[in-house]
Amino acid sequence: QVQLVESGGGLVQAGGSLRLSCAASGRTFSGYVMGWFRQAPGKEREFVAHITWSGGTTQYTDSVKGRFAISRDKAKNTVYLQMNSLKSEDTAVYYCAAKPSFYADSWSYWGQGTQVTVSS
Repeated sequence: QVQLVESGGGLVQAGGSLRLSCAASGRTFSGYVMGWFRQAPGKEREFVAHITWSGGTTQYTDSVKGRFAISRDKAKNTVYLQMNSLKSEDTAVYYCAAKPSFYADSWSYWGQGTQVTVSS
């Protein structure tokens, strides 16, 4: 059974940094795409970034480009989201997700989420 477990959220001042982790288990993720999404209060969940497990190709939503960096450690089966220069608008619950290929229509697996709160 696939499990994605996020950690690393918390309260940080604007301009600060946090690193989120997503520990993945239950299968091999070769060929998978791993992603981070977020949902702010009263808003829909939105895509933040993704990385291909095998090749490490990344993609970001425009609002986080240059501030966030997604990476993965194959040996630890863990995906990271390094968040720098945080802004109050980054406040949200952050979710880790996985889908079996770049062209898959939907994300197959989701974590439970971790809260990130940025105080101004």
